[in-house]
Amino acid sequence: MPDPGVPLPEDQRRGRGVATNKSGRFEKLSSELCDDGWDIVDDLPPLKTEVQEERARTIITRNDSPDISFDRSINPYRGCEHGCVYCFARPSHAFMGLSPGLDFETRLFAKPNAAELLERELARPAYTPRPIAIGTNTDAYQPLERRHKIMREILEVLDRYNHPVGIVTKSALVARDTDILSRMAERNLAKVAVSVTTLNRKLSRSMEPRTSAPHKRLDAVRTLAEAGIPTSVMVAPVIPALNDSEIEAILEQAAEHGARSAAFILLRLPLEVSELFRDWLLRAEPGKYRHVMSLIRSMRGGKDYDAKWGERMRGRGPYADQIAKRFSLAAKRHGLNLRQHKLSADQFIRPQKGGVQLNLF
Repeated sequence: MPDPGVPLPEDQRRGRGVATNKSGRFEKLSSELCDDGWDIVDDLPPLKTEVQEERARTIITRNDSPDISFDRSINPYRGCEHGCVYCFARPSHAFMGLSPGLDFETRLFAKPNAAELLERELARPAYTPRPIAIGTNTDAYQPLERRHKIMREILEVLDRYNHPVGIVTKSALVARDTDILSRMAERNLAKVAVSVTTLNRKLSRSMEPRTSAPHKRLDAVRTLAEAGIPTSVMVAPVIPALNDSEIEAILEQAAEHGARSAAFILLRLPLEVSELFRDWLLRAEPGKYRHVMSLIRSMRGGKDYDAKWGERMRGRGPYADQIAKRFSLAAKRHGLNLRQHKLSADQFIRPQKGGVQLNLF
């Protein structure tokens, strides 16, 4: 794939989130589009999604971040076809020698042995059960899950051994697994958060082009809630002067569709994401560019992003405080967040098989 610093032709990148494909920060070489003077009029073909199988060696990822509520997670896929321009996971593609730009949403990796690895890791004598988070990096219910069904296989393992799981997704495809999730919810083993960034379909299509439409996500919230699954809505990310005016409306719709709780995350622009987001903002909302970036920097100590623990999700300063207060008041008004829902890890059954190496004697 070409690696331009300038936007690819619109017909070639139609349906994609970002427009550029700069090399990852670890690469020594890069390439760029140029005119060779031959005046060839043939159009380049549209970018196609490529999926490569990755035979992972482990599947549970650990973290010790002090400002998040989980210490382990699973990512069935690398990269994400949803193409959200603001996705803070984009820089991770640089570790694969690929671009956080168009590569991130077109060159994907699937882990077909994820469920097998999970069962093996749960069987280890030293394993201590705690809720596993899924969807915190790339979305486990992105379009290729319809074909690969890796996430469903993972849920089947977690259900079999009574292991708790919390899911975050922007896809209505999560409703496909209502049968498993409802069984797990009866044992207090599952909860789902559906991210609703905006109710504006035009804005959603522009900045998160291959996610489910906003009304489809809310339909999924209703389906899950009616099946007895604890369901919440994430307003994520909150982008000042772009979608922050919708906070109250989104929470109203969340409550009407059966959500029990809600949370928000302020826009995060680490590493390459900053340039990709600013490029999109100039193309999609040029009249708002200065205002949006000014407000972002006012909440990030004058920078595009500040990764400081405790502030990276919320920001700081008067405007950040105003967003937090508005969110809290709207949640209270609609009966959200009345109590915390803590999943149970006491019912865990350790697998007796699953590829554990046996002792020789």
